[in-house]
Amino acid sequence: MSSAHLTAKYRPQCFAEVAGQEALKAVLSRAAKEDRIAPAYLFSGTRGVGKTTLARILAKAVNCEHAPTAEPCNQCRHCRQITAGAAVDVVEIDAASNRGIDDARRLKEDIGYAPLECRYKVFIIDEAHMLTREAFNALLKTLEEPPGRVTFILATTEPHKFPATIISRCQHYAFKRLGQAELEAHLKVVLGKEGVDCEDAAVSLIARRGAGSVRDSMSLLGQALALGGRQLVAQEVRSLLGLAGQDVFLAVMEAIHTGDCIAAGEVIRQVLDQGLDLGFFLRELSSAWRNMFLLKQGGERALPLIDLPESEARQWWDWAERFDLGRIHASWQLTLEGQRRVLRSLEPALALELLLFNLCSLPQLLRLSAACASGGSQAGSPAAP
Repeated sequence: MSSAHLTAKYRPQCFAEVAGQEALKAVLSRAAKEDRIAPAYLFSGTRGVGKTTLARILAKAVNCEHAPTAEPCNQCRHCRQITAGAAVDVVEIDAASNRGIDDARRLKEDIGYAPLECRYKVFIIDEAHMLTREAFNALLKTLEEPPGRVTFILATTEPHKFPATIISRCQHYAFKRLGQAELEAHLKVVLGKEGVDCEDAAVSLIARRGAGSVRDSMSLLGQALALGGRQLVAQEVRSLLGLAGQDVFLAVMEAIHTGDCIAAGEVIRQVLDQGLDLGFFLRELSSAWRNMFLLKQGGERALPLIDLPESEARQWWDWAERFDLGRIHASWQLTLEGQRRVLRSLEPALALELLLFNLCSLPQLLRLSAACASGGSQAGSPAAP
């Protein structure tokens, strides 16, 4: 089974099926039910959180033969045509390849015609931040004087690139990344429909690797299911996706705590030999420092903020007690800053090695920095009379 097939197979077809985004679903569903459709919407958020999916569902809801309705029926001719991408009155445009002034002018001409079959003409513009300044200006004129029975849905991952004049004429809805629990619940529903048993740890790994994106999580699940078998096993998922196990992170913490650069180097060799995902490894290491910082500060009160099973969270709590708060905070900051350097470096293995060696030697480096600063201050001070 390909991941693309899995994503398309379980693409939500009504508001209730969309994972997360509860507040946005309620607002859009109520607008469709009451037939109070805005001339323009701006859907912003990171990739894979449902912007285009909700845009299509809204297009079906306002054009369903049973409209106004809170949910599309998905049975009438209009709903089936929109689902198949064959409705003449619902136009999807990829702004990355249709971004110029000529494209905007053609769009403006098309807007002037009334809907041919549906109640509303809906224009869904994906990656709308890719439009040129001239195209935005042409679109602005249309939004200032919107024709009746026409609505725009602009989807973007970078709303800061939009002119303020465009944003002010849209109803702007910011989509949130899904939480760990929401992603796990969604993946378990899909696995149930596929008739595949799963270990909770395997689903948790995929959801964490998906980082709040439903589409990324579904793609990863498709990769995992390509292994075959009737059960999803955590160890197989970890091996397939190149994810480090808890033992690797505990070995890293032991090396950092004891200041053992040789042990840290052995962990790096293990990471590289196993072909582990360096980006995910560093993200998990940053999360470990973040979790320890919260647990060191809040104890039991911080446990609900840690997206981990309680037994694993308490294991990190034990580690938090072995570091002072200042070192945890400095290590967290150093890891976040080093993450960018490692991933952009021409020599990522050497950059990762330098990061871990810095973490191991952090107390000595801080003392050396303080001594240098103190020596410089004394050298620059005026001589005593």
